[in-house]
Amino acid sequence: HGLFGTFEMLSSWRRTREDQHVKERVAAVFSDCMLPFTASTALHVVTFGIGASPFTNIEAVRLFCRNACISVLFNYLYILTFYGSNLVFAGYLENNYRHSLFCRRVPKPELLQQKPAWYRFLMYTHYNEEATEAGPLRAYESHLLVAFMKRYYCDWITNTYVKPFVVLFYLVYVSFALMGYLQVSEGSDLSNVVATETSTIAYTRAQQRYFSSYSPVIGFYIYESIEYWNTSVQEDLLEYTKGFERISWFESYLNYLHGLNITTSLSRSNFTERLRSGFLRQPRYVHFSDDIIFAKRADGEFDVVASRMFLVAKTTENKREEMSILLDTLRKLSLTSRVKFIIFNPSFVYMDRYASSVGAPLKNSCIAALFLLFFSTFLAADPLVNAWLTVTVASVEFGLVGFMTLWQVELDCVSVLCLIYGVNYAVDSSAPLVSAFALGRESTRTRWVKLALERHGVPALQSYLCYGAALLPLAAVPSNLTRTLFRCLFLTAIITAFHCLAILPVLLTFLPPSKKKRRERKNAAENREEIECVEMVDSTRVVDQITT
Repeated sequence: HGLFGTFEMLSSWRRTREDQHVKERVAAVFSDCMLPFTASTALHVVTFGIGASPFTNIEAVRLFCRNACISVLFNYLYILTFYGSNLVFAGYLENNYRHSLFCRRVPKPELLQQKPAWYRFLMYTHYNEEATEAGPLRAYESHLLVAFMKRYYCDWITNTYVKPFVVLFYLVYVSFALMGYLQVSEGSDLSNVVATETSTIAYTRAQQRYFSSYSPVIGFYIYESIEYWNTSVQEDLLEYTKGFERISWFESYLNYLHGLNITTSLSRSNFTERLRSGFLRQPRYVHFSDDIIFAKRADGEFDVVASRMFLVAKTTENKREEMSILLDTLRKLSLTSRVKFIIFNPSFVYMDRYASSVGAPLKNSCIAALFLLFFSTFLAADPLVNAWLTVTVASVEFGLVGFMTLWQVELDCVSVLCLIYGVNYAVDSSAPLVSAFALGRESTRTRWVKLALERHGVPALQSYLCYGAALLPLAAVPSNLTRTLFRCLFLTAIITAFHCLAILPVLLTFLPPSKKKRRERKNAAENREEIECVEMVDSTRVVDQITT
């Protein structure tokens, strides 16, 4: 967010004339850059504010969005105050012919040649005692990126023979994005939240390779005293665990009683006494002692106050969907059953987190997108600016989802947050370019596309390069979450740059808004001015009237 603001202001500053007063230069910069920067800041704050609101039921997401809001506000105040003050300071240095880094007065070129080589190297700067409009602009256009954009790229991207290939490439982009979009899957893998080279990853890979047809071991916990000796309760417990591979003390105890030809419908005291004194003392059943908790009653008898069993479900290839359905079914059953039990496995924590982390952020992103459309209608000077921003954001988000899936990134908490961030990133990048083109009142479409690229293409390209360099260290972090963050943000930058530097310049040359009517009005105005010029030459009286 800060890169766009700083590079846009710096580019606007370099387009002003050095012979202007500093106040006029700063006023021109702020009038050119601060309105779109304020609008994008408001969009960031609202989007992340929704994520930090009670609408989001994940504390980690709320913390992230809260910190993002604070960072964006601090960055906006920084650019509005400190960075603007630095521009003022730099302007006074330029007016006094002082070096921008050492603050020393720069000698004239003929005097500088008499100094040592190290001094000339440190104090070399643009020196123009008789500043003109063309001088500073020539110095600005001599910048490598500016010269490349103006002399080569603008003419190449608007070339008639290049446009069909750009459109064809965009269709290929849409095709691959659609192919990935149709393969989107929700991520609930435990290995995505731990470091890459750990024993957890090795265990997960082995489990998925050799035992993927079985679910995790589910703990079935009965947390209150029930009538285990009651026939109806026994039937309920057997019905609940039916269809699972079971490691159950209860079922083993019932089989033990059947083996002794003893009925399972015993009294409380007999059922508990045979369990404690007979069943749990057998060598092959002694390991069940840890699964049963006894408590002594007031009358001296023992009772089972809590117990546990372990269940394993048989699954197919759609293990994740089946586990989600099984988890929901057992939880609903635990609320309606007369036997009070809970089920648990450590992986349920992540399944619950992902189940909520996808739905809630997606809902918030939809709210943010609707607000973006509503908010931009008041800020856009032309309705077509709002339309182009909407189309660009939709195309960027569609491509981001598709290529994210093709790069083996699942739809989890981090990727959904990056999708929300991608909305603001696309608006930041495309809004200056589209606005500059739509507000153009003269010349042709192609000419205004070139002017928009010359003014805003270089700051955008600079921000993309700095942003990409800042993301590279994330690729080396041995964490799947960080790697997911890197892939999503890197795709966001690449896809947005592709739209702003290639797709939009080509589409704007033959799609609305039209420049025809504006050009006709300009021609009519030029004709009137030519008539007045003829009269001014022929008649002194007319000259006096026009002057008056």
